[in-house]
Amino acid sequence: EFMQAFWDIEEAQAKAIQHLASFVRDKSALPYLLTFTELIIFAMKTHVDSLKLQVDGCSLLLEILSQALEQDVVMALDENVTGSLLETVRKHSENEELLSLVCTLLMMISASEVAAENLRKVGVIPDLLSILRHFLHNEKICLSCCGVLWSLAVSENNVDQALLKSAVPVTSAVLQEHLQNGTVTESACSALWALSLQGCLTENEYEPTTALLLDALRMNPERPVLVKNTCLALASLLRLSEISALRFITDSKGSGINLIKDAYNLHYDDPAVVESICVLINEMAQYDDVVLDMLSQKMEELLSEIKSWFPSS
Repeated sequence: EFMQAFWDIEEAQAKAIQHLASFVRDKSALPYLLTFTELIIFAMKTHVDSLKLQVDGCSLLLEILSQALEQDVVMALDENVTGSLLETVRKHSENEELLSLVCTLLMMISASEVAAENLRKVGVIPDLLSILRHFLHNEKICLSCCGVLWSLAVSENNVDQALLKSAVPVTSAVLQEHLQNGTVTESACSALWALSLQGCLTENEYEPTTALLLDALRMNPERPVLVKNTCLALASLLRLSEISALRFITDSKGSGINLIKDAYNLHYDDPAVVESICVLINEMAQYDDVVLDMLSQKMEELLSEIKSWFPSS
């Protein structure tokens, strides 16, 4: 009631947000989380010029969404929420601290198909790409933006193909910049996989993207989700291009076949990873030159072992 009564007074809204923060930490506040969210969003929208209120509001929204996630509470966030967050992004496009908070929020929200569709409607992709270009060094921002791109690219609703195509070089730049950070690399590889499935890569991008994905696999072999999604992204590229297949076996840093063997040895008991390796091997087998290389490296032994481990699959 206080927030609604003094909606136009910035200081009153800021104080109220601080007061709400103490309630949110109490589990008894669960039934009111959606109401709190609506009040915070309204305050942020009304006072969009206030950097402090935007930071405090986003911090509290993050806490609310985290609480909801922990307690399995479904938060039905509408276009008003996504639109307001995008307005914040555009108004404070140079503030790294705030953008880091907003991008984390967008990533959490985009896990819902309905929210991902709302983000698509409000036109978030150009903003994400602009943020990534300006803050390529920021691991948290890169992680979050790639997560949102993945959600949008795998969405059943058709996202503008030209927009998604423009995301490929930026996502590749993120991967190149953060190859040694397994979490960011995992997010970027997932985004590239989704983009490749949507047919967003041009012919000129097949080979360098294959090389980048091999580097990701080479530097982060212990991460099962990264290995799975990278193998699926490579499979998607090999399905499209013999150039990718040849780069896969002739990469100057070492053959992709050895990387597959290493990945299998690390994750032989993980059905999802092994399945992704099999999908990749299946795509490799369509090229004669690759098959010869597979035979010379005794890949049939690996396949026999997989069959014996998973006889019913």
